[in-house]
Amino acid sequence: MIQPLPSVMCMVTVYVRVPDELPTPLPAELHYDMADPYAVRLSIGAPAARPVNWVFARSLLMEGMHRPTGTGDVLVIPPHRCHTGLLRVVLRSAAGAALVDIAASAVAAFLQGTVSRVPPGTESLHIDMDRALAELMGRRD
Repeated sequence: MIQPLPSVMCMVTVYVRVPDELPTPLPAELHYDMADPYAVRLSIGAPAARPVNWVFARSLLMEGMHRPTGTGDVLVIPPHRCHTGLLRVVLRSAAGAALVDIAASAVAAFLQGTVSRVPPGTESLHIDMDRALAELMGRRD
């Protein structure tokens, strides 16, 4: 049996909007690793320039494809008539907030890749509990 690849990556261009600024196109990467099956990472900016990383629940991104969802630091807003074809992600921190537009088709393809590796509801089967406990206890075996 062929084992699926442990991660899914999708390179995209995002458009970042911050208050009082024009939208800025930036390279970004969506990343999913089976070692952390509940999470996705959005890295914004060129890798050589130390990108800004946001890690949040894969389920948040999946639900956000269909309805506004999220509380706190990450909100996801599906495409609608004002921004057809774009998924919006609102990122908030103590430093401020940014609105990130991503092509919904790219996000949908990325999510399909994650689902093919780890179907929703089976995430717990992919967690190495011994390693997780060792990390929580500060041990490196």
